[in-house]
Amino acid sequence: MLSRRRFLLTAAATAPTLALHAEQKPATQPSEPSLPAPILALTDRRKDISPITVNERNARLDRARDLMKQNGLDAILITTGASMQYFTGIRWGQSERLFAYVIPQAAAPFVICPHLERDRLNEAQKHFPEHDTTLSYLWQENQDPYATLQHALAESSITTGTLGLEEHTQFAFSSAIAHACPALKIVSATPVTSGCRSLKSQVELSLLRLANQITFDVYKAVYLSCAPGDTNDHFSALIAKAYERCGVQGDASCQTGPNSAVPHGTGTPQIIREHEIVLIDDGCTVDGYTSDISRSFVYGTPTDLQRTVFDIVHRAQSAALAAARPGVEAQSVDAAARKVITDANYGPGYDFFTHRVGHGIGLDMHEWPYLVGGNTQKLAANMVFSDEPGIYLPGKFGVRLEDDMFITENGAQLFTPQSPSLEHPFDKA
Repeated sequence: MLSRRRFLLTAAATAPTLALHAEQKPATQPSEPSLPAPILALTDRRKDISPITVNERNARLDRARDLMKQNGLDAILITTGASMQYFTGIRWGQSERLFAYVIPQAAAPFVICPHLERDRLNEAQKHFPEHDTTLSYLWQENQDPYATLQHALAESSITTGTLGLEEHTQFAFSSAIAHACPALKIVSATPVTSGCRSLKSQVELSLLRLANQITFDVYKAVYLSCAPGDTNDHFSALIAKAYERCGVQGDASCQTGPNSAVPHGTGTPQIIREHEIVLIDDGCTVDGYTSDISRSFVYGTPTDLQRTVFDIVHRAQSAALAAARPGVEAQSVDAAARKVITDANYGPGYDFFTHRVGHGIGLDMHEWPYLVGGNTQKLAANMVFSDEPGIYLPGKFGVRLEDDMFITENGAQLFTPQSPSLEHPFDKA
């Protein structure tokens, strides 16, 4: 089973690969008679995808340059990950060879690329913003890529000043860049990358909404297809097949009974049992944009304690949703949910609600900003977060309810309906 953490790291851990809209590969649409009817009823949703256009990526470069000017950066450098995809439209896995996309504040973008990758780069650049003016600097195996970078920066009139490095840049790269460019001040590019990626466009919101709708439909289909006696691995395997039916990639962890009290689960093989909590979590990607939904439910009749805990968590989720609006501090959303749980005697602090109430979500399943105590960043319209309070009782069970919400001008809205009860987790209240 692909764990939550492995899911978060899959793209970065893959060998260097150009993967343009990789999750939109032809769906197999499995039709095995063994698949339950609710899963067979799912349909390919790729026709509903409106991908990010080159024009939108051009606007992203304009926004990045404005933020560079505001934050005193002369250029930013990106080597891999979601920020690479955000600005260029490609996913280029990390290797020991320096591949970098550089956006100067006052010059054309350029790429530092191993010569042996030139054909892949030429193919990829067709999808780049400002592709007609983007420059390429190739380096051979016996050459120093950091000298090539220094030369390219100089040709962009950057010999002194400040260079921002994207946060996922390997230390080996950042150290070598600092050594090769001693006249440059090396800082974090996060004020630019987060400043751009945290505010979603209408197209991004549509992709996130579709990803959440698909996950909701997949979860419901698999919930209806399973029963006590099934294993958690079987449940997760059906989730993967259901996503295939929808033409996207995704997965889910499934934890039962006492294992549901471990927020990100365990690797222990488990059997779904009547009257025990089942907690499922994770999501899918649609044109790179991710969903992240958790549901807690029971096959059969819940106990009084299970119902009580579910009700508290449900009220905490509603409190976070009500608190989230433009202009409030991120920590206040966490505080609103935590107060409900603490007032119900499942506190103080992180005693039973052991994690923050939410995280930003977009091309990364977890990205800035974070709804956590101590974060004074103000929320703004078009930010997207998970809303996922939980109560975890070690040795007994855990309940987490997670839906993704987007900030509007007047408040916040969920992409998917809140779960109304342990017995009917996918009914619409």
